Amino acid sequence: MKRTKIIDALRRTDYGSDVTVMGWVRTKRGSKSVNFIALNDGSTIKNIQIVADAEKFDEELLKQITTGACLSCTGKLVESIGSGQAAEIQADSITLFGTCDSDYPMQKKGQSFEYMRQHAHMRLRTNTFGAVMRIRHNMAMAIHTYFHEHGYYYFHSPIITASDCEGAGQMFQVTTKNLYNLKKDDEGKIDYSDDFFGKQTSLTVSGQLEGELGATALGAIYTFGPTFRAENSNTPRHLAEFWMIEPEIAFIDLDDLMDLEEDFIKYCVRWALDNCKDDLEFLNKMIDKGLLERLQSVINTDFVRLDYTEGIRILQEAIKGGRKFEFPCNWGDDLASEHERYLVEEHFKKPVIMTHYPKKIKAFYMKIDEELPELNGQKQEQTVQGTDVLFPQIGEIIGGSVREENYDKLMGEIKERNIPMKDMWWYLDTRRFGTCPHGGFGLGFERLMLFVTGMQNIRDVIPFPRTPKTAEF
Repeated sequence: MKRTKIIDALRRTDYGSDVTVMGWVRTKRGSKSVNFIALNDGSTIKNIQIVADAEKFDEELLKQITTGACLSCTGKLVESIGSGQAAEIQADSITLFGTCDSDYPMQKKGQSFEYMRQHAHMRLRTNTFGAVMRIRHNMAMAIHTYFHEHGYYYFHSPIITASDCEGAGQMFQVTTKNLYNLKKDDEGKIDYSDDFFGKQTSLTVSGQLEGELGATALGAIYTFGPTFRAENSNTPRHLAEFWMIEPEIAFIDLDDLMDLEEDFIKYCVRWALDNCKDDLEFLNKMIDKGLLERLQSVINTDFVRLDYTEGIRILQEAIKGGRKFEFPCNWGDDLASEHERYLVEEHFKKPVIMTHYPKKIKAFYMKIDEELPELNGQKQEQTVQGTDVLFPQIGEIIGGSVREENYDKLMGEIKERNIPMKDMWWYLDTRRFGTCPHGGFGLGFERLMLFVTGMQNIRDVIPFPRTPKTAEF
């Protein structure tokens, strides 16, 4: 008989019909006369209950049905007399595909997330990680659907690159050279002329620069792919391999960019609420009891548009009032997560889009503001048309800007910051040949996943996390 997914079996009401389900055993309980098997196939957070009368089945077979075992069951779909589900299956036949040894690491008991990370190849079978991965799929679908419906083109930027976007951190090198016999030049530097690409190359930290090329040809594009940073950061917010969504749009200004950021992220959150109800309710119950309320609040409120200088003033007023922060908060400082979360969670109690950051703490390609800001009656340094979207529980979730389209101004920033541009002539050509106003942003997919799922560690929203000293599975 053809297999029925458990999510579909639970929706059926044609009781008395024969049905075949397949999956992995979550739990088994019962007595000498009857066994109750909770079966799950990953299609839903919910299990279907298999009722197996002992007289129908070999005792040895029933003994082998333990947590983690994989089986197929054919039987009659009946209305469940228990609570929690509408239907269950009265088993007529059971085929055991795979038994499960007694040292199965995902036994039904309260394992810590740290423990489960050590068994990431098996943790996917748990309720929590099944829910997270189904939501991850839905968030990817939401992203593609949003941009497709709004006229953007999916643009594939390269993973291997010879450029470092914005000096965003240490990069993983890509090479075919013999590391035990490196050819060097007269100055003692490694000679890459005999390497595969004939130059030093790395895994990309961002698809933005190539995305700008796409935007100046197609009008509006987005990239969605893996990015890599070789930073020795063992924090709950950092990964060495993560996914980024980076739209780039021609003829956009700062106000339009902020509108896009807000509309896009609300769309993604709304999609989760509409399409991941069971999984979100489970996570709200088991992981974060404020999750559903927080998600609803995001889509039901207008984001605050906040100038950086005004944000600093608010934070300094809070300090005067007795609020203590671990890190300093002076004009020109890059705000720490604790500052961002104070503004979002305590002061405004809603998401914030912060703009007009000091030029010195932002990337070279951001458009410089014409007027200097004032704080406490004193003129400050130059600012740029950058935007950071700040969220509760997370801090920064999106970073974007209007890009500097003027060749001379962009070159001035490059020279002032001593940025090596010998391998980025192609990027500068966009400012020489038909330059146009444009902008875009980057959203870390795993940061979005942290917010939508309520999980506390970024290593728990990606199937197989890559972090310092960790590249298993």
